Amino acid sequence: MKNPNISKVLKAYRKLNHYSVNDLVIKLEDYKLPVAPKTIYGWESGQTQPDADTLLILCKIYNIDNILGTFGYNDSLDDFLLSEEERTLVMQYRKLPDMKLAVRKLLEME
Repeated sequence: MKNPNISKVLKAYRKLNHYSVNDLVIKLEDYKLPVAPKTIYGWESGQTQPDADTLLILCKIYNIDNILGTFGYNDSLDDFLLSEEERTLVMQYRKLPDMKLAVRKLLEME
């Protein structure tokens, strides 16, 4: 389900941070996410939306901490907001697929 706030927020925060579309292309390349300028225009016009991982990286680039609130989701979900440490753990977990089984065992999830 598309969230119409995503396109508006992404465009507003890009401008708020004084980034051109080409600046954002370069910043995303730093995160090993090559995208074309037309992809960013698509996100900002609402024609398409970035996947969840890309959206998290965009939030990092734009210094958006309250992701749910910023994109208009119910703030009553505070129990699900991650601290910076938890966010870092999740990102590391995603980067190291070979370690997932070990982490799941350690957390007694298997």
